[in-house]
Amino acid sequence: MSNAERLYKIERLIRQRGHVAFQTLLDELEVSRATLKRDLEYLRSRLGAPIVYDRELNGYRLDEGARGTRHELPGLWFDERELYSLLAAHQLLASLDDDGTLARHLQPLLERVREMIGSAEDATLMQRVRIVAAARRAVPARHFERVAEALLERRRLHLRYLTRTRGEVGEREVSPQRLVHYRNTWYLDAWCHRAEGLRRFALDAMEQAAVLEAKALELPLARVQAEMDAGYGIYAGGTRRWATVAFAASAAAWVSREAWHPEQQGRWLADGRYELQLPYTDDTELVMDLMRHGADAEVLSPPELRAKVAARLRAAAAVYAGDAPSSTSTAAGGSTT
Repeated sequence: MSNAERLYKIERLIRQRGHVAFQTLLDELEVSRATLKRDLEYLRSRLGAPIVYDRELNGYRLDEGARGTRHELPGLWFDERELYSLLAAHQLLASLDDDGTLARHLQPLLERVREMIGSAEDATLMQRVRIVAAARRAVPARHFERVAEALLERRRLHLRYLTRTRGEVGEREVSPQRLVHYRNTWYLDAWCHRAEGLRRFALDAMEQAAVLEAKALELPLARVQAEMDAGYGIYAGGTRRWATVAFAASAAAWVSREAWHPEQQGRWLADGRYELQLPYTDDTELVMDLMRHGADAEVLSPPELRAKVAARLRAAAAVYAGDAPSSTSTAAGGSTT
C-alpha cells in the first residue's frame, strides 16, 4: 500500500466508524507503530486533518465541529519523491519563459506542494537543482496566453507576424493546431488561411495576437504530425529526403544513444563507426548540427548535403586560421515561416 493510499484509508476508517483505536488502525493498515504515528502526524500537521485522540473513546476521531467545515483530503496525491519531482518539473517549466507565464498559472499548486514537503526541504531542492536554458528567445506573456487560449478554445487567431527570412511584417489569420517547444523556443503549428496550408510560427516573432470569435479549422492531429514532423529539426515543408552520416568511433558511443528523429535508423559499422540515417525536409538545422561534430561526422549521402557541410567546414576553418573575414556565416537561423 502506498503512502497516499494509507492516508486516505486512515481518514476513511475514522469517518466511517466515528472513532478507531490505534491497534485497529495497525491491523487494518499492516504497518509498524512508528509508521502509523508518522502518518497521523502528517495528516494533522501537513494536511490540516482535524484528527484528535479521545481518551474516553480510546481512539482517534475527527474534530470538525471546531472549524465548522468538513475536512476533505485533496483529490491528487503524491509521495515525497513525487513531490520533489514535481518541484523540479516546476523549476524546469519556469525556465521555459523569462517572465514565468506558465509557472504563474501553477503557483497555487506549487504553494500546496511546498506546504506538503516543508519550506526547508523546498529551499534545499531549489538550491541543488539548476536548469540552464541556452539561447532562449523570450515570448511576451500576453502572446503566449492568447495563443494558448485560442488553441484550447478552438478559435482562430489574428496575427501580426514578422517573417525573419524576408524581413517582412504581415497579417495572418490562422487556426491553431498545437504548441511546440523546441530548443528553448515556442512555436505554433497552425493552418494559415491566407496560404491555405499548415505553417509553423515562432511565438517570439509575433508582434500582435488577437483571439477571434470564429471557430478554428479542425485538422486531424495525425495530418499535422505527418506534415510538420516529417524531417529533422523544426523546419517544415519541402521534399522529404534521407541523410546518411557516419560518425567517427570517438563520437559513436554517445551519438548512438541520441534521438535525432523518431524515424532514424542506426547501425554499427565494422570499423567502429556509427552510421545514422534520418529524414529531413530543410537542411538548415541539420547542417548546423553536423558542423558541431566537425570532422567526426562524415556525410555519405546525399551529395548536395555532403558538399554543403564540407563547404561550411572549410569556411569555418579559414576563419579560425585568419584566412577569411570573421563575419563569414557558418550557420543559418530565424523563424520557420
